[in-house]
Amino acid sequence: MLMIKPETIEGFYQRKIGWVPDDYQKEIGHFNLFNLKAFGGEHARPVPYVKRDYYKIMIFRGEAKMVYADRELHIKRQALCFSNPFIPYTFIGKENVKGGYFCIFDREFFHGFGDIDGYSVFHPQGNHVYELDDEQIPAIIDIYERMDRELSSSYIYKYDLLRNLAMELIHIGLKMEPTTLEVQQTMNAAQRITTQFVELLERQFPIDDQHDKIGFRSASEYAKQLNVHVNHLNRAVKEVTQKTTSQLISERLLTEAKIMLRQSSWTIAEIAYALGFNEPNHFSSFFRKSTKQSPTQFRNG
Repeated sequence: MLMIKPETIEGFYQRKIGWVPDDYQKEIGHFNLFNLKAFGGEHARPVPYVKRDYYKIMIFRGEAKMVYADRELHIKRQALCFSNPFIPYTFIGKENVKGGYFCIFDREFFHGFGDIDGYSVFHPQGNHVYELDDEQIPAIIDIYERMDRELSSSYIYKYDLLRNLAMELIHIGLKMEPTTLEVQQTMNAAQRITTQFVELLERQFPIDDQHDKIGFRSASEYAKQLNVHVNHLNRAVKEVTQKTTSQLISERLLTEAKIMLRQSSWTIAEIAYALGFNEPNHFSSFFRKSTKQSPTQFRNG
């Protein structure tokens, strides 16, 4: 039985770190823990943070639906879920929450401890939801309860322990992924530049303000930001992904367009502007060519 005291919004802001050495405090970053029940049900509270600022690991019990980008994942009983600031998601079915925890942290929380984006559970194309059986629940809940105890403690190095506990959750997810026979130990130059390109591409999204627009639309613009020749970028991306740079940009624009059409109230013209199209009809032509539907038809479908 999951017995967790819901944390109040006031408690979120009033929780104190206490005294820590100056050098250590600079490297803490941000971390917090919440009871999911406080944000579900009839009297659900708004979350006291901005999704695009934090990574999140959640254990959820109950039936619900997670919408990541344009993918819908149905949770029938319980699951371990991961999200990063660049993956837009929607949690549908909060009224069915039966219990759970979630922790949030920023990139700086893992500063000096490796690249958090390198783990597939946080990768844009990775798996983000792992359904659990009843036997897996106690061990995972125990990790969150240890987090709760450490976060409330006065131990000055508690954030080191919290970081380790978060890593345990990440590795639980990774161990549930299908294993591959071949593991490449080193990343070659083509892989490095492709990884940098994909990361830069993902950082264009999500677009939260109607007056914002993506910064880069073409392969040459990305190459300039990465300080490489556009031909070098194109060759590297093609070698690693078997797709052109322009294809990947178009696919990501299409994914974001679908998200905005289904999950926002923005007009077609506003979405077109945000995605870097000079005219709404240019956006409509792009969308119809890829989906065989107009943006309006997709939104109303």
